[in-house]
Amino acid sequence: MSDLEIQDINLDRSLSGYDYELPTELIAQNPAVPRDSSRLLVVNSPNAGREMLALNHIFRDLPELLQPGDLLVMNNTKVMPARLYGRKSTGAKVEVLLLEERQHNCWLALVKPGKHFKVGTQIVFDGNKLSVNTGLTATVLETDAATGGRLLQFDLPEHISLVQVLEDFGEIPLPPYITASTAADEQYQTVYAQEQGAIAAPTAGLHFTPELLQKLSDRSINQAFVTLHVGVGTFRPVEVDDVTTHQMHEEWIEVSAATVEQIRATQAAGGRIIAVGTTVVRALEGAAQFGDLQPYVGKVNLFIYPGFQWRVVEGLITNFHLPRSSLLMLVSALIGRKRLLKIYQQAIASQYRFYSFGDAMLILPDGVMSMN
Repeated sequence: MSDLEIQDINLDRSLSGYDYELPTELIAQNPAVPRDSSRLLVVNSPNAGREMLALNHIFRDLPELLQPGDLLVMNNTKVMPARLYGRKSTGAKVEVLLLEERQHNCWLALVKPGKHFKVGTQIVFDGNKLSVNTGLTATVLETDAATGGRLLQFDLPEHISLVQVLEDFGEIPLPPYITASTAADEQYQTVYAQEQGAIAAPTAGLHFTPELLQKLSDRSINQAFVTLHVGVGTFRPVEVDDVTTHQMHEEWIEVSAATVEQIRATQAAGGRIIAVGTTVVRALEGAAQFGDLQPYVGKVNLFIYPGFQWRVVEGLITNFHLPRSSLLMLVSALIGRKRLLKIYQQAIASQYRFYSFGDAMLILPDGVMSMN
């Protein structure tokens, strides 16, 4: 192994190896309208040259870019109105981002300002609709060391779940880099969102329209669904210099027996498994990390970075991700870190729009260097 190859491997494992500079104006503040009019960069060659970029594609071209018999696997999670604004008994304003329910109406949440949320603190949330004239209260039970958040017990009748009233008190949380958006709430949900429980959208799926899904079906490009409730681990930055020591937060997934059967049937017929988003990658590979893909319901904390041994996913539709993020490392595991960063530089030069409301990338199986 040459000194250069050793250096590349070391950078694959180093946080500094996943840096790039992005002009602020390329951070998309609003989604494309219609959804499938976003641009689509296609990686269809294992080479490092410019031929692997198809800069003139639009997302609605997807049916012609895939093959009959391929299977698109999508994440049908739905974003909760998980951001709540309230006040303490002192009148001080507070902000709460719900992460997950630990027990009935007892939620883990990130809070601002965090240092003032001591155990026993009571919070009152006012309704965000004129029809709601009563407040919602919660009490801080304890601090969560893993997230720096708090466990909040919401005061509701036993037969009422917080999820049932969230629309009256909460709002859809957009990522912090979206600061000037005029998007409606439904524009931050996929058209196939069903299972409420996420605090962020599986953004690769935002580009699909019902009409595009029908065109894909008409071309015998099939669709299957998993559920991964996007949590804090998705957008928390990697903070360790040696990325191999990074610990992902757990996320709840469901990979059903029906989806496993669709995947097996597709593989048996020679079709390809194309994940729609990094969340689907983590769900499928998480359900298969101990052997063959099996139905699975529960939590996973799978962290994928270069050197990962792939078991299910062969291609990927994904947006462009933040520097130093676990998502950038996941995509690097599929096509190589140096190659991915070169693609990003070409996308920046071509004025692609980045992050949640931005444009998309399609990595075809032909564009993957090796599938261990």
